[in-house]
Amino acid sequence: MPSLLSSDPARRGRRAIGCMLGAMACFVVNDALSKLVSQGLPAGQLIFLRGLMATLLVLAVAVVLGEHRRLGALRHPRVLLRASVDACATVMYLLSLFRLPLGNATAINLAAPLFMTVFAAIFLRERPGAARWWAVGIGFVGVLLVVQPRGDGFNAWALLCLSATLFHATRDLLTRGLDPAIPSIVVTLSTALAVTLLSGALSVAEGWQPAAAGQLGLLALSSAFLATAYFLLIQCMRQGEVSLTAPFRYSALLFAVGLGYAVWGDVPNAWAWAGIALLVGSGLQVIRSERNRQPVRTLEAQAE
Repeated sequence: MPSLLSSDPARRGRRAIGCMLGAMACFVVNDALSKLVSQGLPAGQLIFLRGLMATLLVLAVAVVLGEHRRLGALRHPRVLLRASVDACATVMYLLSLFRLPLGNATAINLAAPLFMTVFAAIFLRERPGAARWWAVGIGFVGVLLVVQPRGDGFNAWALLCLSATLFHATRDLLTRGLDPAIPSIVVTLSTALAVTLLSGALSVAEGWQPAAAGQLGLLALSSAFLATAYFLLIQCMRQGEVSLTAPFRYSALLFAVGLGYAVWGDVPNAWAWAGIALLVGSGLQVIRSERNRQPVRTLEAQAE
């Protein structure tokens, strides 16, 4: 079986894009399931229970894969830093999501690719071309057209959501700096553990209430999608350039629209369909620009 960290840039780019699309789909399903449960449980308790289930699931997968022997990597400073940043991002986003209109929170959170592309250019010295910058910008316009945020929804909680977005972008850049020898499943476990610990402290402050069997079942299913999303996102960040995969984060809106129609019967209006077209177009433009860069890379390699 070919290595996930193939030396072929084109293959790694395609796999990274696939991982990003899969991660976004799993995150949307996870959010939908959590949203169904959030009406009856305190936020801290919900996040803790979901995190605990995800931790146990990821740990079981690590044992099956034989990677439990590498759990010492959980103490690696960069792994700890990344997990801490991710835990803060998760808790801040969910707390703001429960108090903001869903459209506003989604619009703010999907600004992460903009921050990621800028951070990658500054800190990772990546050189995204004009086509990628345009794709990210157009994709963000598409997001705004789909969610159609209203001004009265932006308040102090919106600032917390914006902070979470910055933390998410920082987390993804920290992922790129991890030692490739550290298994992705171990990095995934570190995130699940960190979220569980932080939300556990929050749940103590908020208090607990009895959870029904149906709620626990939905949270268990949600944790499975969450753990899968974490793993795919880590694989994405470790394989492809941030500026290449960032626009595909907008695909979360496409999955959300489809799921919203299937579960709640929501149908996008004309502005939303225009936004979806821009989102799809931005992703196709990134693929096209990446293909155009391949001959240039080949010539550079031959010159070396």
